Amino acid sequence: MIGYIKVDEVAAKWDVSSRHVQRLCIEGYIEGAVKFGTTWAIPKDAKKPTRTGKLKPGRKPKTN
Repeated sequence: MIGYIKVDEVAAKWDVSSRHVQRLCIEGYIEGAVKFGTTWAIPKDAKKPTRTGKLKPGRKPKTN
């Protein structure tokens, strides 16, 4: 598939785990990611999603 790379390649490029990249794909954070059977195909030019800084439900902000 021209123009797409595998999860392992993206994980190495972004310096994160393969599982984290899979999770980002599942949750729709990587635009253009497509699943073929059990494998994700991610566009070569996909950008790493940034953290929003939002707290998970039930978490309290840190106080100094």
